[in-house]
Amino acid sequence: MPEFDYTDLLPMGPDETRYRLISAEGVRVVEAAGRRFLEVEPEALRLLTETAIHDISHYLRSSHLAQLRKIIEDPESSGNDRFVALDLLKNASISAGGVLPMCQDTGTAIVMGKRGRHVLTDGADAEHISRGVYDAYTKLNLRYSQMAPITMWEEKNTGSNLPAQIELYAEDPHGHPDEYKLLFMAKGGGSANKSFLYQETKAVLNEKRMLQFLEEKIRSLGTAACPPYHLAIVVGGTSAEFALKTAKYASARYLDAIPTEGSASGHGFRDTELEAKVFELTQKLGIGAQFGGKYFCHDVRVVRLPRHGASCPVAIAVSCSADRQALAKITPEGIFLEQLETDPARFLPETTDEHLSDDVVRIDLNRPMPEILAELTKYPVKTRLSLSGPLVVARDIAHAKIGELLDAGGEMPQYLKDHAVYYAGPAKTPEGYASGSFGPTTAGRMDSYVERFQAAGGSKIMLAKGNRSKQVTDACAAHGGFYLGSIGGPAARLAQDCIRKVEVLEYPELGMEAVWRIEVEDFPAFIVVDDKGEDFFSDSTGPVLSIGRR
Repeated sequence: MPEFDYTDLLPMGPDETRYRLISAEGVRVVEAAGRRFLEVEPEALRLLTETAIHDISHYLRSSHLAQLRKIIEDPESSGNDRFVALDLLKNASISAGGVLPMCQDTGTAIVMGKRGRHVLTDGADAEHISRGVYDAYTKLNLRYSQMAPITMWEEKNTGSNLPAQIELYAEDPHGHPDEYKLLFMAKGGGSANKSFLYQETKAVLNEKRMLQFLEEKIRSLGTAACPPYHLAIVVGGTSAEFALKTAKYASARYLDAIPTEGSASGHGFRDTELEAKVFELTQKLGIGAQFGGKYFCHDVRVVRLPRHGASCPVAIAVSCSADRQALAKITPEGIFLEQLETDPARFLPETTDEHLSDDVVRIDLNRPMPEILAELTKYPVKTRLSLSGPLVVARDIAHAKIGELLDAGGEMPQYLKDHAVYYAGPAKTPEGYASGSFGPTTAGRMDSYVERFQAAGGSKIMLAKGNRSKQVTDACAAHGGFYLGSIGGPAARLAQDCIRKVEVLEYPELGMEAVWRIEVEDFPAFIVVDDKGEDFFSDSTGPVLSIGRR
């Protein structure tokens, strides 16, 4: 019989995080039964949460911004890689002003906390954290995305972005019984939708098969979640849900300090050698930072977990260009939050857009639709565009309503015949601004409507982020349509620099899901699918590893 040997599943190394003091109020040390206890007031949890949601909505980690700068400086980066990276740095600089959030999808609030055994609260920690989430989302220019189920089929937006996902554990963080440590995340729908679980077997546990498997699955991520990604892969797990949760934490680099070697005790570890091989794979895919190139990912984390002998879960998750998370702690000294970068402009290069990308074709959206289509047909996929003029904005619910109209024998709305359609939904508009953060949403959710809409004369030019299905390519070839890709991520920059006017056209009761008319100037886009049936992403679907061809 082996001797008893306890280990944490994910043993955490030293905390090297740089923190800033939020407040010394709301905490006090009390002595009882020969022990020292930390008493935490409800206001401390509320204030910390509100501040954390503000910071992760507007600031990024310096390490993430340095990776964007690296893309610009790498001579192997494509022109489109560099253009995307520069736009994301510009977006971060605007967002850091504290008015426009970095992404219009300001996410589901996720909070994970580890409370030491000598930390005293009133027991309603989740309620106080939720109040902080409520205060941040209702006071700031953020978007409400949480849908409350009224019945199985009916939903209503909660109007506050609650509920939040809150998980609290009784655990001495890093061996400190009088500390409360937390991780705050804002997870948008795009990146959350790129979390995957695959139930594999031991057959995948060799390098050749694993790399073949990962190449296929990584390709399937596409660009809808706004790369460059922080990619996390977890192999094994005591349960499927633990594998997925570990992948989420790894994508936030929360597990960077776990061991890099395994042992017979069964703890998880990082496989840094496989991380390097997978990262090299991602650079060879050709997808790049959304529109072709090298930087599909900033980095890769691979975590190996123990498993039941009859199962082998593999989980994949990403953190997108809105890389929103921050660590926090409450100690006897006060309330502390991870110091994020408040001056991202220092990472901007001394160059212009023209130095970083290919020639730009300017498209006047004020012209009649046939003239715009005749202009676009002159250029191949991958061509970079600059759009100026009116766009109609419509996304999921608006498409469903127009689909119902057509099914009932109605006419395609004239605005979808006359104008390009932008799949998006704005965050709140700050006072004095023409628009709130207003970046593109995932195009694929509207794929099923394209054939019907184009056949009825609408949606001839579509603008959004991410790849599309073959049915969209076929529809564009049949009806002379185009799908233009917008850069996923720089919602604040688009609002400040490109969107000049916003007004509701139809369905105002839908809030951000209404049909809008906006005026844009120098709005960046790329031809992804053209009227000849060419699809940019079709160039990035074949295997790149020689190991995958043997």
